[in-house]
Amino acid sequence: MDDILLMLPGPTSVAPRVLKAISDNIVNHRSAIFGEIFTETTELMSEIFKTNNQSYLLTGSGTSAMEAAIANTLNQKDKILNIVGGKFGQRFMHIAKAMGGNPQELAIEWGDAVTPEQVKEALDKDEDIKAVTIVHNETSTGVAAPIEEIGKVVKNYDALYIVDTVSSLGGDRVDVDKFGIDICVTGSQKCLAAPPGMAAMTLTDDAWKVIDNVDSKTYYLDMKKYRKAGSGTPPETPYTPSVSMIYGLAESLKIIKEEGLENRVARHEQAAEATRNAVKALNLELFPREEVSSTTVTAVKMPKGITDSDFRGTMRNKYKVELAGGQDHLKGNIFRIGHMGNITYKQLAITFSAMEMTLKGLGLDIEMGASLAAVNQAYL
Repeated sequence: MDDILLMLPGPTSVAPRVLKAISDNIVNHRSAIFGEIFTETTELMSEIFKTNNQSYLLTGSGTSAMEAAIANTLNQKDKILNIVGGKFGQRFMHIAKAMGGNPQELAIEWGDAVTPEQVKEALDKDEDIKAVTIVHNETSTGVAAPIEEIGKVVKNYDALYIVDTVSSLGGDRVDVDKFGIDICVTGSQKCLAAPPGMAAMTLTDDAWKVIDNVDSKTYYLDMKKYRKAGSGTPPETPYTPSVSMIYGLAESLKIIKEEGLENRVARHEQAAEATRNAVKALNLELFPREEVSSTTVTAVKMPKGITDSDFRGTMRNKYKVELAGGQDHLKGNIFRIGHMGNITYKQLAITFSAMEMTLKGLGLDIEMGASLAAVNQAYL
């Protein structure tokens, strides 16, 4: 397993010092010692979110935070505008339905991005919409949504703005306070480059006003309980947290702070440019329009005459590079290259070297070295 290069839209490779942190001895999760670690981690989390609001840690994947955001803000039959342009926008809608809400789908073609005008039109049509959900970075399609511009629209309506930054926080431009985000959720295993199993969220005063007047439909993810436990002495979680994973998350956030958030985002932008240029150098076709393409994952149409199992199977089994396939109706039609977390020139050079050999071995007429030259050019 150690020799597999993960080029996935999560989970991503984890730095040795993060793995070392996870191996530290377990402490009492109700102790002052853990309270200090917990406080440091939530404060670092708020810095990455770029917010003055308190952040909360959940033991669970990013989906747990998505569910918490919905379960704590909707009463039965409340209308919620779900922007759906991929697998994870769809997940928000499914959660809303499961929680007894009344989802109003704003359907966007997979591979395209919603516009502020479309959101405004939907909100103008229905004044009863209580919240708007959007996925900043839709990994299923490789599309990034204009969350800052949409935030400017939503602020003019009596609706909460709920944003999924699971695969963008720490790799793309996210500014919770500046963008007017009421509830922002994320996960540990993507751009933050920590192991899977932790989620985080931050909430505004407006969000709390709504939560305080909602009969929560969840026990484990009741955010009022997290607020109460987090404000105690020492601060803690209402239920047993994953102590070791919090050690790892804290260390990964320290690494981000040392690199500098702006530097880290710039590194992701450079990797995205290098990846898109390398894909085009091989005469492969990007799945989304380039102007809405993600900074952390690139979706590519599968070359004609090549099967997913032959292409990704060869990449993984022969060259030890793991790419992601398509989801739902895109399965077999696209592949996805994750360039998030700790990805640098080195990993991209290995990936495209393996891709060239794979495509050549499968009979495609490609110019060997073309994609590597494109990667090199982006890093000159």
